[in-house]
Amino acid sequence: MSEDLPAETVGETKATKEAKETEAAREAAGPLHAQQAEESRAAGAPKAGKSSRSARAGKKSGAAGATKSVKADEKPVEPVAPLDWSNPLRDPQDRRLPRIAGPSGLVIFGVTGDLSRRKLMPAVYDLANRGLLPPGFSLVGFARRDWENQDFAEVVHDAVKEHARTPFREEVWQQLAEGMRFIPGDFDDDDAFEQLRKAVQELDTSRGTSGNYAFYLSVPPKFFPKVVQQLKKHGLTDAPEGSWRRAVIEKPFGHDLGSARELNALVHEVFDPEQVFRIDHYLGKETVQNILALRFANQMYEPIWNRSYVDHVQITMAEDIGIGGRAGYYDGIGAARDVIQNHLLQLMALTAMEEPAAFDARSLLTEKLKVLRAVRLPDDLGAHTVRGQYEGGWQGGAQVPGYLEEEGIDPASTTDTYAAIKLGVDNRRWAGVPFYLRTGKRLGRRVTEIAVVFQRAPHSPFDSTATEELGENAIVIRVQPDEGMTVRFGSKVPGTSMEIRDVSMDFAYGESFTESSPEAYERLILDVLLGDANLFPRHQEVEESWRILDPIEEYWSTHGKPAQYASGGWGPREADEMLARDGRSWRRP
Repeated sequence: MSEDLPAETVGETKATKEAKETEAAREAAGPLHAQQAEESRAAGAPKAGKSSRSARAGKKSGAAGATKSVKADEKPVEPVAPLDWSNPLRDPQDRRLPRIAGPSGLVIFGVTGDLSRRKLMPAVYDLANRGLLPPGFSLVGFARRDWENQDFAEVVHDAVKEHARTPFREEVWQQLAEGMRFIPGDFDDDDAFEQLRKAVQELDTSRGTSGNYAFYLSVPPKFFPKVVQQLKKHGLTDAPEGSWRRAVIEKPFGHDLGSARELNALVHEVFDPEQVFRIDHYLGKETVQNILALRFANQMYEPIWNRSYVDHVQITMAEDIGIGGRAGYYDGIGAARDVIQNHLLQLMALTAMEEPAAFDARSLLTEKLKVLRAVRLPDDLGAHTVRGQYEGGWQGGAQVPGYLEEEGIDPASTTDTYAAIKLGVDNRRWAGVPFYLRTGKRLGRRVTEIAVVFQRAPHSPFDSTATEELGENAIVIRVQPDEGMTVRFGSKVPGTSMEIRDVSMDFAYGESFTESSPEAYERLILDVLLGDANLFPRHQEVEESWRILDPIEEYWSTHGKPAQYASGGWGPREADEMLARDGRSWRRP
């Protein structure tokens, strides 16, 4: 069409188009960035429209593999190393674009373990597949295997194929595999850590990681001190100027208050507290984060979220499996140390905390610590705490062994596979409201939920027979597996008589949002790379949690043996009696 137009008209048309593109880019960038763009052009920077077209043209030529010579009247563009990895055209208040990690790498110690294979490596791939990792992201494995880099890449490939949440794409995998390295050795091997240091330096050069590395300690807690000391000894904790180094530690954080303080002191000798990220994968779940949205983004819940309306709170984490092959880890630890000390006390803190000043790590820590420090144990631990062990029986259509019959378990073991405790919170909001926490293996089904149960209406104008099927109102937050929330209340049954019974309104993540919820480790690994500590327990929280649990564990160690309960049920009879003494009963999830 342009062949029929005069040259001047064609030029004007192109100029007009360029002007419109520039104006559209300026409007999309917002007033602040538009001003920066004007200042850049005044300093001699190329126009936005022309620059974007040049970039697109460069991508096309690169994709086709063609190399064009530079014209005589064009000066070659010299690459300039950016000083700031943030997007200059992005408004900080724009929530439409996802947060993307800057140049960085992840070193996983214990990379051959089950956690790494089932969770960590698939999470890294899913992040890359969603475009949330930088193109030069690097993954380094450290373990006692005689592997080459190609062997490690094959292991990661198989783990991704089997466990990744997002579809497998060859181009994403190839980009990720180019940055994979493997270091064979054990934690006492100075040569292995020297190889690790050289690998990090090589990746800085070849992949542009800019010296930013997170060290993920997916190893038993007894190895934590050795690994961090080796990292310090070989200079791996010393980040270049403008870069960062971070440590990621898996639970358990000690086995009591004394060991937790000792472990924290050893780790903090090498890493500053702000550089240590303690993983509690429950805090990475969308539904757990939704507790804060439910409470503080809605006016309808907060006025009744207190002792004036709430009768009690039940927090349950049930598993329908036994210990599997974890006998070496689990025996001597037990359900209370494994789950209540971290997962359930964190859920309790989020449920009971006051509104934070802001959604940042410091503000969240302040409010959660207030709750944990206000927790009070019952006077009679024998009456208000219960521990149990599952017996052999039938579950899920199969014959299953009891805990004492599991391979590797001492027949005289007193380790608890079920634990239930009653706690109080001594503050104005929750005084007199009991919090019941329970967890167990080989229970009826796999479920984690928080049930806020409300008091009955102070007066009922209805006949007692009309409300005999009416229970207590409740808000139930389902953490897993069917993420969502249920509100239970009374409603009239259709008919000629006044009969009232419980009904439920249900919100499910899978039905309300088009995007599936990411795995917890996806969110947490990305937050580590971004330096966002909102969802990570700090060392003060860990120590306060042990302060709560230690007296219970000490009492159990000197008072009898765990109660027995049938596999496939909902725990020992003693746990039902514990609530019955208070005139309450456990919810059946």
